Amino acid sequence: MRSRARAAALALLLAAGPALTGCVSALVGPAPEETSSPAVASPSPANSPAASPSPPVVAGTVTARDFSFEPADFTAGPGAVVTVTNTGTTAHTLTAQDGTFDTGPVAPGATATVTAPGQPGAYAYLCSFHHFMRGILTVS
Repeated sequence: MRSRARAAALALLLAAGPALTGCVSALVGPAPEETSSPAVASPSPANSPAASPSPPVVAGTVTARDFSFEPADFTAGPGAVVTVTNTGTTAHTLTAQDGTFDTGPVAPGATATVTAPGQPGAYAYLCSFHHFMRGILTVS
């Protein structure tokens, strides 16, 4: 039933135009609850062998297509780089609700990157312009 309400809200938005985007978030409800796993203790530097910095791991691409993220829910390793591509017709962001990552505005046809948090857990995100565009980045 909730899926139908979201689909109806999205259809209303597309029919009514961008002037109503601020109102639609009130129709779809609050953001998904964010959860994170407890911090994992790491070995002390005295007990760890010296490690050279490794290049960031690329996790993949999330596409902002009109008014949705594809995929909306995805998994990345700690510190992995996620590319965000905007194939839509208006600017979007991919912004963590807890502020841990944010692409800033990504113009139509442009790309940006974010780095996955270092701590495992589930990080809810949204488009700061279109609050009904939501997803979850799972770091594991």
